[in-house]
Formats: sequence, C-alpha cells, structure tokens
Amino acid sequence: MSPLIGPNALEIARQAGLEFADRDYFFTQSRWDALQETLEMRARGEVSDDPARRHGTVGAVARDAAGNIAAATSTGGMTAKAPGRVGDTPMIGAGTFADNATCAVSATGHGEIFIRWNAAGEIAARMRHAGEDLATAAEHVVMQDLAPNDGSGGVIAVDAAGNIAMPFNSQGMYRGMVRKGCAPETSIY
Repeated sequence: MSPLIGPNALEIARQAGLEFADRDYFFTQSRWDALQETLEMRARGEVSDDPARRHGTVGAVARDAAGNIAAATSTGGMTAKAPGRVGDTPMIGAGTFADNATCAVSATGHGEIFIRWNAAGEIAARMRHAGEDLATAAEHVVMQDLAPNDGSGGVIAVDAAGNIAMPFNSQGMYRGMVRKGCAPETSIY
C-alpha cells in the first residue's frame, strides 16, 4: 500500500477500528506558546534560529548481535508548518534509511533540504559506490551537501560493524548511544 495522509489515512484507520483521542489529548501549553511566538515573529518578519522551534524529530538506529541494522524516525514537524506538509521523515532515503549492506540512518533537520539531497540514502550510496566508511560519508552529506544549502540538522547512523556517526551542522542535536558493556553516552553540543 502507498503511504497516505489526511482524510484518506483517517478513513482507513477508522475502518481498522483504531482508537482516536480527543484534540485536547495532544495539547501542551509549552508547544502552543512556541507556536504563538513563532507566528508573531513571522508577522514581524523575524526568523528564529532556535532548533527547538525548527526540529522536533526523535530517531533511533540499531544493530543487533548478528549485524542486522534498522532505523526508525518520528517527527512532530516544524513549528508553524504548512497544513498537510509531509517532511523527510516518512520518505525512505530522505530522513530514514536502513540497508544491512551499508548503514541505518535517522535524520533531523530542515526536511525539504534533506528530501532534495536524499540525505540518508546518499550516505549509504557514498559507502556503497565510493567505498567511504560511515563517518566519512555521513560527515560529507551533513557538512558539504546539506549545510551550504540551508540544510540545518544532522543524522545518527550505524553500520553493520557497529560503527556510529552522529554529525550535525546546527547549534546542537540531542543524541545518545548505548553499547553492550559500555556506559550510555548522551550529548547536545
């Protein structure tokens, strides 16, 4: 089945008997305040560089003991996004990618640019076709392809050997990793 959004996706969910929550369930005062501030800034012609206003992605990449890899990406989108906007998250190759032969990638950032550059897939392509290691491929895409083209953000990635790369070109990117036998690590900047 092809991906669906909007009324058609809702109808399929209703037909499947999925539970729906009231609108109030999704309301948080802090996000409402951020939206109002962002709309006021736009009305004044101002633009915010605050990553909390632009990016709301949660992603994960994993490698199992057999070397199989996976990626998962979920996003709330950008504050004050256009109704109906579909970002890079659901587009395989743009914001999410996994292939045991190369890597698993989850991205966060300016989705339209990640889509245009096929960011997650490009990391895998650089590994597959140019023979680059994960760190080199991820760094190139984030810093040389995305950054000069208003592609603020970053990626988390893992390859089948368990190598991890987490480059970003924004002010910060919340990220962490856990390895068997090692203490968990977290970073922002």
